[in-house]
Amino acid sequence: MTYHQLTLGERYRISALRKAGWWPSAIARVLRRHPSTITRELARNRLADRGYRAHPADCRSRTRRQTCRRYRRLTDRQWRCITRYLREGWSPEQIAGALRQRRQFRVSHETIYQYLRDDRAAGGQLYRHLRYAHRQRRRRLGRVRRQGPLGRPLTSRPAHIATRRQRGHWEIDTMMGTGSRACLLSAVERATGYVVLGLLATHTATAFAARAIQLFRAQPRRVRTVTADNGTEMTGYRRIEQHTGATFYFAAPYRAWERGTNENTNGLIRQYLPKGQTMAHL
Repeated sequence: MTYHQLTLGERYRISALRKAGWWPSAIARVLRRHPSTITRELARNRLADRGYRAHPADCRSRTRRQTCRRYRRLTDRQWRCITRYLREGWSPEQIAGALRQRRQFRVSHETIYQYLRDDRAAGGQLYRHLRYAHRQRRRRLGRVRRQGPLGRPLTSRPAHIATRRQRGHWEIDTMMGTGSRACLLSAVERATGYVVLGLLATHTATAFAARAIQLFRAQPRRVRTVTADNGTEMTGYRRIEQHTGATFYFAAPYRAWERGTNENTNGLIRQYLPKGQTMAHL
């Protein structure tokens, strides 16, 4: 016989019959349910005062069903396939998408993360192949914090840009290396995720502006707006506006999530150009 979850109507009847002093076995006969179903219901959904009321019980039951997740078991062959991709530097999201696209088998990225957590708890090292497995947060002391945006604040940017339905709206940043003054300019188009990179010989506002103008002029579509951070290399933004017709907007200081597309893109690039590596050879 197929089991069906208790309905709100049944819970109201349970509540009324319990108040009348009925035993769970008697309630089960009335509702044509197994006695253990009623016993479990009363035990799991009773209130702090050990009473039972239908509406709170129904809410608790629905919440548990929504938050519980089935933990799919992978076969040894499937896990070996996933492991091979992990060792090649693929993220769980990329692996899940590729497997689905290639019609090999379906697995969610959350399941892969769960397996990685279990593997790490057992002493495994697969988690080290994740992009951010080695990241350590550190406090930066003695730095002067800018109190406001360098130019137009992000709050003044037209609201329709956030929908990503129109092309031509970009986010821009620089990626630093070590051992030389060379760095990388990265810009990503918000609607398509298209990325352009440009090498800078020096980390200066003049070099940044010249390279940005070159990259934006080479685009087949007009660059409408650019969202940037408040780094010193951005101080020449007016020159970029003058030569490209783009309008710059600046995120609030130390709020990298306001330029989330660019930050995520830089994180992907860092997999191949890790911090601590010089960029002079690019």
